[in-house]
Amino acid sequence: MKKQKGFSLIELLIVVAIILIIAAIAIPNLMRSRMAANESSAVGSVRTINTSEVTYAAQFPDTGYAATLNNLGGATAACTPPAIATVGAACLIDQNLTVAPYTKSGYTFTAKGGATAGTINNVYTVTGLPVQAGSTGNRGFYSDQSGVIRYSLDGTNPGVGGSPLQ
Repeated sequence: MKKQKGFSLIELLIVVAIILIIAAIAIPNLMRSRMAANESSAVGSVRTINTSEVTYAAQFPDTGYAATLNNLGGATAACTPPAIATVGAACLIDQNLTVAPYTKSGYTFTAKGGATAGTINNVYTVTGLPVQAGSTGNRGFYSDQSGVIRYSLDGTNPGVGGSPLQ
């Protein structure tokens, strides 16, 4: 009898089954890691927007905080050196956050400034919400002029009542 070279069908099926089992274990962990990275990026973006709002208010004291995210950024042409910062394009943050649809790393961001008295914007709010809760991220983030970043566990806007980020 001649000795056969190669693998039998059973051996190949066993190897494929082992690969599928490993993939079934690894993919959920990969998704959790990706969501954690998206959430970390969202917190960083909310911090960047907070810092930019304070800088904007210092640069334009007659306006106060920026009315929209667009005011914190600006078009590429408007922010190319030697650009001069304006109320409508302060060139403080990257275009990823200041051009619609205001998404970055699976999160959608909003920032709105307003005036509680008079015409100078003395308050603002920032939100970062997952594009698809449970898939791109689990937590929703919120901040205001206090600088405290708050979160909700269900991906909704936590508002002032959310848990503070530690």
